[in-house]
Amino acid sequence: MHTVWKGAISFGLVNIPVRMFTATEDRDIRFRYLHKTCNTPLKYKKFCPSCNMDVAEDDIVRGYEYEPGHFVILTEADFESVIEASNNRSIEILDFANLSEIDPVYFDKTYYLSPQETGAKAYNLLRQAMNDTGKIAIAKVNIRSKETLAALRVYKNALVMETLFYADEVRPAEQIPGLPAVTETNEKELDIAVKLIDNLTAKFEPEKYTNEYKTALTALIQKKVEGKEIKVAPEAPKQNVIDLMEALKASLQETKKKKPEKRVTKKKTAGKAV
Repeated sequence: MHTVWKGAISFGLVNIPVRMFTATEDRDIRFRYLHKTCNTPLKYKKFCPSCNMDVAEDDIVRGYEYEPGHFVILTEADFESVIEASNNRSIEILDFANLSEIDPVYFDKTYYLSPQETGAKAYNLLRQAMNDTGKIAIAKVNIRSKETLAALRVYKNALVMETLFYADEVRPAEQIPGLPAVTETNEKELDIAVKLIDNLTAKFEPEKYTNEYKTALTALIQKKVEGKEIKVAPEAPKQNVIDLMEALKASLQETKKKKPEKRVTKKKTAGKAV
């Protein structure tokens, strides 16, 4: 794995030197944009309409538009001064909390943390203490010139850091258009819906879920590479069930077929079954 950041976890007066690694990766299929006429990959240029010319990377600066058409220019030195002031090489633990208290909407990106040469003992201590208490740590860290809220937790014997959105970065659910109001629920429909959920409940095993679209797209690309003719099968017509109760009943019957039956073990007394 490639180290993306080096620093330390600040835990009270204890500093734990760590390295950071990206825990996840995007496996999406990438495409290039080509010129339709000749299939040449397109290039994107940075162009200044005022000077009517292409702009080189060295001639580009970052500006904040504080009002329409008016900018304040920030240099790399400006960004560095802010980073230095906020101690950019420390994952500063602020609080400890329960993981169940954080809604998944706040989670952004996951990183693995491993100890540097002198940090193994303190790393193990923090990991064990968090395991024993069942707590996660809420921290702040600077990554790529940006201060980020984060959660530290134990995952498969490793400390991982989940970057979090700040409260003002999560849009209020009240802004969702067309959200229905909470009303009385039909008891019979609710009963069947609960049974349907029960039938579909299973232990989460991430390996059993696959990206079917990606698999089909990869197969299609391979066929095109091999020069094979592509044929698309017509989509099977779906039954349009309008009545909610009928839809629930039909769904419940389907899930009953797939759900394995629970075995009933007979108790034995004095060597005889009862």
